[in-house]
Amino acid sequence: MNKKTVWHKVLDDKTELPEGRVMTVTAGHKGICLTHFEGKYSALDNQCPHQKGPLGEGSIEDGVLRCPWHGWDFHPCTGKAPGFDDGGVPTYQLKEEGSAIYVGLEEEDDHEQTISDLMVETMVNWGVTKVFGMVGHSNLGFADAMRRQEEKGNLNFYGIRHEGAAAFACSAYGKLTGKPAACFTIAGPGATNLYTGLWDAKVDRAPVLALTGQVATQVVGTGNFQEVDLVRAFDTVAEFNQRVQTNSKHAELMGLAVKHAILKRDVSHLTFPDEVQETAAPANAAPSTSEGRMAPQQILPPEESIDAAVALLKKAKRPVIIVGHGARFHMDQVIEFAESCHAPVLTTFKGKGLIGDHHELGCGVLGRSGTPIASWFMNECDALLVLGASFSNHTGITDHKPTIQVDFDALALSKFHKIDVPVWGEISATLKILKKELAGKMNTLDQRDEIAERWKIWKAEKAKRLKEDHGHGLSSVAVFEAMNKLAPKDAVMCVDVGNNAYSFGRYFETEKHDFLMSGYLGSIGFAVPASMGAFAAVGDSRPIVAVAGDGGFCQYLAEITTLVKYNMPVKVIILNNHELGKISKEQRAGEFDVWQTNLSNPNFSEYTKSCGAWSKRVTNKEELESSMTELFQQSGPGLLEIMTDVNLI
Repeated sequence: MNKKTVWHKVLDDKTELPEGRVMTVTAGHKGICLTHFEGKYSALDNQCPHQKGPLGEGSIEDGVLRCPWHGWDFHPCTGKAPGFDDGGVPTYQLKEEGSAIYVGLEEEDDHEQTISDLMVETMVNWGVTKVFGMVGHSNLGFADAMRRQEEKGNLNFYGIRHEGAAAFACSAYGKLTGKPAACFTIAGPGATNLYTGLWDAKVDRAPVLALTGQVATQVVGTGNFQEVDLVRAFDTVAEFNQRVQTNSKHAELMGLAVKHAILKRDVSHLTFPDEVQETAAPANAAPSTSEGRMAPQQILPPEESIDAAVALLKKAKRPVIIVGHGARFHMDQVIEFAESCHAPVLTTFKGKGLIGDHHELGCGVLGRSGTPIASWFMNECDALLVLGASFSNHTGITDHKPTIQVDFDALALSKFHKIDVPVWGEISATLKILKKELAGKMNTLDQRDEIAERWKIWKAEKAKRLKEDHGHGLSSVAVFEAMNKLAPKDAVMCVDVGNNAYSFGRYFETEKHDFLMSGYLGSIGFAVPASMGAFAAVGDSRPIVAVAGDGGFCQYLAEITTLVKYNMPVKVIILNNHELGKISKEQRAGEFDVWQTNLSNPNFSEYTKSCGAWSKRVTNKEELESSMTELFQQSGPGLLEIMTDVNLI
């Protein structure tokens, strides 16, 4: 059956192609080398048969079209190779209508399902619908499959400017939602750029799916361009780590990758050799779904652990609850239990915001980035109930108080020292049982008045610090006091690493905020990429604020253009002190000379404006609140650059 010819306009004005010149055009999905030679326009296949060099980027020399890559010659009109009877490139029908040029091609076949189509649809079925990445030459087949799903409304792809930002965005998405997003790169350097963000996800127990292109299988081991053994490279960071082959069980492989990421709260990695991506899917192959593939994740604690916890809590007069990031999705039950026994609730730095500072039992952050309120109640308690926290040095949970620790991960229990009552169980399920068992059996003091008094003392101290001014920029307490007044009360707050983070933990008072940070990895540059991940999770339903120092912001400066491209209404607040202030502080504390911590910065406000976003620079305290009000009034992305004093933290 003969296919009909479809005519594609490839040039609106033929004078754009002068005599003796060539150019690349596209007809449908076909690349065409359009030539103008001896008064005639001709259409040749754009791929040189040698190594698929783009003939449309070549030139006509001495009456022949020369490939720009390796100099193979072809007649500009017939496509034949001089000196070869059967050499050359195909030619296509061409017609001129007025000043326009059309190329006629056979009607394209309907798209045939590829391995990439099968795996992308499976990924979507398992709930991975947000992808951050960069399209490149070794992932084009898989990218095309994602394009088809995006056109159907099943997937959102965010093209970033650096692959590291993609990994951090996915890490933040996983921390906020408990579900994986995907980061997507080419082989070689694109894939290796993911590494830091993936480690951030791994150590903070955030599910992430990493998808990387790979060079063609036939050239593996030959030192091919951008060849890196990605399975070996990702072996330390990925819990699930596989190379996709043409004869793999493709839907099963993708399903297992997503399942491992969710259940292990870890990184899964799949790498796709170039030839696999465009191979037709096996006959009758169907995408899989998560239906019936995952059991409910409600781990009930052993009876003897409950009995021991009940016995300890029955004796307590001043119990205190400490919640870490692992309690994020259980806070309704945590607060209900705390109210039933009048227990103050402290958080780790990673858990900041899990209970509002204005809640009558909320005591803020414990540890180096915390408030004296939290530390006071830990020191005054007679029992600790620790939920989803890791006992990191940064938090400094005491080992001198009777302690119950509850965690879904048995290996996290008693990790650093002996715990009186380690309880392996899901937090909500455990608290439900404890509440029932302890009903009417506790005789605890109501510590609410003490909490209010300790907050009063701390607020008075902050008011004193607010008056400090050395004439070298604003103090951090001034910045965060302004944010306490003006920042949206339900925003997702993304914070970077450095003195800005310490001050944020200490001075910013949470209400209904969520709080995202690079926890155990402590990677600088987290805030802006994290805000992109937060946007993928909440869209326009909640405000998003990114807080960074000048050092951290510079790490992913170009992602401002990503915020603009996708109109992500992120509000970025930069504390600019022209210094890696935290490192200077550590050098002094270690009795080293302060060395190489000063920074040469651009005007971040002007830079942001050049990217197409609203921005303003603040240099004095009098304009801080009005400028911050302006920032939060913007409908799209915006940045407020605040010149701060490195010594007023």
